[in-house]
Amino acid sequence: MGKFPVRRPFAALLIALATALALVTPVFPAMAAPGDPIAAAAQVEPAVVRINTEIDYQGAYGNGAGFVLDPNGQVLTNFHVVSGADRITASVGGRSYPAELVGYNRRRDIAVLQLIGAYGLPVAPIGNSAQLTAGEPVVALGNANGTNGPLTREIGTITAFGRTVNAEDSLTGSKDQLEGLLEFAAPVVAGDSGGPLVNGAGQVVGITTAASVNFRFGPGGEGFAIPIDDAMPIANQIRARTPSAEVHVGPPVLLGVGVRSAQRGPGVQIADVLRGGPADRAGLSPGDVLTVLDGTPLDTATTLTYVLDRHYPGDVIDLTWIDRGGLERTGKATLTP
Repeated sequence: MGKFPVRRPFAALLIALATALALVTPVFPAMAAPGDPIAAAAQVEPAVVRINTEIDYQGAYGNGAGFVLDPNGQVLTNFHVVSGADRITASVGGRSYPAELVGYNRRRDIAVLQLIGAYGLPVAPIGNSAQLTAGEPVVALGNANGTNGPLTREIGTITAFGRTVNAEDSLTGSKDQLEGLLEFAAPVVAGDSGGPLVNGAGQVVGITTAASVNFRFGPGGEGFAIPIDDAMPIANQIRARTPSAEVHVGPPVLLGVGVRSAQRGPGVQIADVLRGGPADRAGLSPGDVLTVLDGTPLDTATTLTYVLDRHYPGDVIDLTWIDRGGLERTGKATLTP
């Protein structure tokens, strides 16, 4: 099972993969496409959600996609599509709704949104990803053209199963490994993340989550998708608002730091501190090294994000850090949403 390094920006709407992915050869020869894949995808298009995000801290805007799970506006998408967003808006069938994050699983890059005021929406037909075969035609529907443009329809074939990619958040420095992905030959681009991967029967069989953005796509580009059989149990747990070690219900909490792994010794180095945020009020400054969070020794930025995912707004956590003068200091931070 191959592993591919990838760097993911903080507000990234697509996971970037190494350029070598374009050279991946299908595991089996492609089979003839039965029927019209665009006609099959048309059965899902009414349930595709265009997602737009705003991040105040970075002054950033982004777009991605999702699809409707419930007529009353529950939507499945990638967590990285909405990660860090201060405002989320979504549109279905030309109508726009404010959206809130119901919950997420960071490790699996799954999130569920609730469209405020939505009702009577068309629901995406869900298929069975376990029945997919190499060479089977698929279509990735996405929002790369933006809310005012037509949906992207990237046609391709399944090329491999059980793929693994490594994603990095360039602001926090956290790294996540996504496993068990479908690989498909289709030129997906930024904005397609979170959108449905549709089979020839007009059913959702995956969630587009990764593609290479290190080169200009042409025919034969490679994309990656979370199998729908893996995504739906996580989505249903989030919809039931049942938290666990990996599922966080509600928006993420804010510590208010950008970090990178410490160059020497344990801990993570503070690269940036959000003015007025919990870390700032606790006394942390850029250049400090955060060594312990909530009793957990920090070895990587990934450990920091996983510790924070166990907490909710209003929680008070203990911090231990080494300041720029080399002195060990302690403090407390009250987490905010």
